[in-house]
Amino acid sequence: MHWQTTRFKLELSRPWVMGIVNLTPDSFSDGGHHFQLSQALRHAEQLLKEGAGILDVGAESTRPGAEPVSLNEELTRLMPFLSEAVRWQVPISVDTYKPEVMQAVLDLGVDIVNDIWALRQPGAERVVASHPSCGVCLMHMHRDPQTMQLNTMGGDVVSAVKLFLDDRVQSLLRHGVDAARLVLDPGIGFGKTVAQNFQLLAHQSTLMDSGRPLMAAWSRKSSLGAVMGGEDAASAPSDRLSASVAAAVLAVERGARLVRVHDVKATVDALKVWQAVHLAAVAN
Repeated sequence: MHWQTTRFKLELSRPWVMGIVNLTPDSFSDGGHHFQLSQALRHAEQLLKEGAGILDVGAESTRPGAEPVSLNEELTRLMPFLSEAVRWQVPISVDTYKPEVMQAVLDLGVDIVNDIWALRQPGAERVVASHPSCGVCLMHMHRDPQTMQLNTMGGDVVSAVKLFLDDRVQSLLRHGVDAARLVLDPGIGFGKTVAQNFQLLAHQSTLMDSGRPLMAAWSRKSSLGAVMGGEDAASAPSDRLSASVAAAVLAVERGARLVRVHDVKATVDALKVWQAVHLAAVAN
């Protein structure tokens, strides 16, 4: 299995670590830490040194209750960084739901569009269809970032997420987008309860029946803080390192081919251990 992107054909026989670069002052986890261009570039370079295979760049926070960012502001944050980063010859993903932003970054040479709305905004499908090789990550989200945690999902979350993702895949296929360009993300934390998030992890293999690879994005999520116990753990995303790494390894063990993380080195090291065990099992 592989993931076709603008410039790279990513072989998914091993898991890929996608390092997060937030160009925002208000991200739930590290908002403002890398908001300046020079800081963001240094941070991205460090993530690559630590073993990230892909960089995922975002300029609008999607934490619960986050206010939308204007088109001009998002482009102002993104374009100077991307103009430099696309020269590094590593896969670059942009986390955006605005078709105009997708058009601009894909024209610049970006490899992947990572969309929390799964290309449901008017014009988004047309943009990716007009760029015949860019990679796409389709994520499930219940409601929108402003309201998703005020009224979380009901019913069978695994079946609902699978049905949604399967429907989005079929829509993209009808628009002429090759299946090899598509990766799926169950949207951990996006309108789900703590229990529902862990149901998605426990039954993750069900979400991959379509044959498309899965990306897991558990890094520093509040559900991890909730099971860690204690108010301090639940309220401090940066304290969720060990839980984030555990979730990433469990997701890979259950078939995820990509993990989107803040803490690249710790995740890469943990996956090396997983890989060694996996290879030993295959050898015997």
